[in-house]
Amino acid sequence: MAERGKKYEEAVKLLDKEKAYTPEEAAGLTKKMHTAKFDETVNLSLRMGVDPRNANQQVRGVAVLPNGLGKKVRVLVFAQGEAEKAALEAGADFAGSDDLIKKIEGGWTEFDVAMATPDMMARVGRLGRVLGRKGLMPNPKAGTVVQPNDLTRAIGDARKGRVEFKLDRSSIIHVPVGKVSFEDKAIAENVDAVIDAVNRAKPSGAKGQFFKSAYVSSTMGPGIKLDVRQALGTKTEKQ
Repeated sequence: MAERGKKYEEAVKLLDKEKAYTPEEAAGLTKKMHTAKFDETVNLSLRMGVDPRNANQQVRGVAVLPNGLGKKVRVLVFAQGEAEKAALEAGADFAGSDDLIKKIEGGWTEFDVAMATPDMMARVGRLGRVLGRKGLMPNPKAGTVVQPNDLTRAIGDARKGRVEFKLDRSSIIHVPVGKVSFEDKAIAENVDAVIDAVNRAKPSGAKGQFFKSAYVSSTMGPGIKLDVRQALGTKTEKQ
C-alpha cells in the first residue's frame, strides 16, 4: 500500500476514530482536513445491511439535495411535439428526439442528466450501450422516465441537485453531497437529505439493521464516521 503524504497524516490527527460525528461536525472536520488545492467533492458512503444478490433487497432511488452539488447541471430530455417545447420552457438545456439520438450515437454526451417521456423510450433504448456505461440511461426506477405534465418538476429537481443512489456489489451506496467550499450547514443538510431518501427506499426484503455504517469524506481526505441516527433527526429508521 502506498504511503500517505505528510499533509494527509497531519489531517488524520484531527480525527477521533472512535467517535461517530453529527453531520454538521463531520462537515466541519472534512473541511479542516481538506489539503488539496482544488475544491474537493464531499462524498457520503453508506454500508447497508442488505444482500445485493437478492432481488427483493435492492436499494435504489433519488434524493434532491437542498443545497445542490456546486455545479451547473446540464439536462437533456428526449421528447417530441408539445413535450419537447414544454421541456425547453422548463429549463432543459437540450430537448429533441431523433436528432439528439443520432448525435449521441455519434459519440456526443455533453450533459449530466438524461430524461425521456414514455413514448420516446422505444427509440432511446438503442442508446443503451452509450448511455448505460455512463449511468445516463433514462430509467423509470431512477425517476428519469417522466410524464410530459411532470417535466417542470423533474427538470427543476435535476437543476437543484438531484442525485441517484444505488446499492453496489459490496452493499455500499456512494453519493456526492457537495463541495468543501460549502458552508458546514449546507453539507449537513445535503447529507440528511440523502440518508432520509435512502431510509425511505428501504426494500421489503431488508431485515435487521438497515444502516450498518456511514462515512463522510472529501475526494482526497480520510473517512469520518457518521452518527446515522442523529442524521435521521426526528425520523426513525424504517423497521
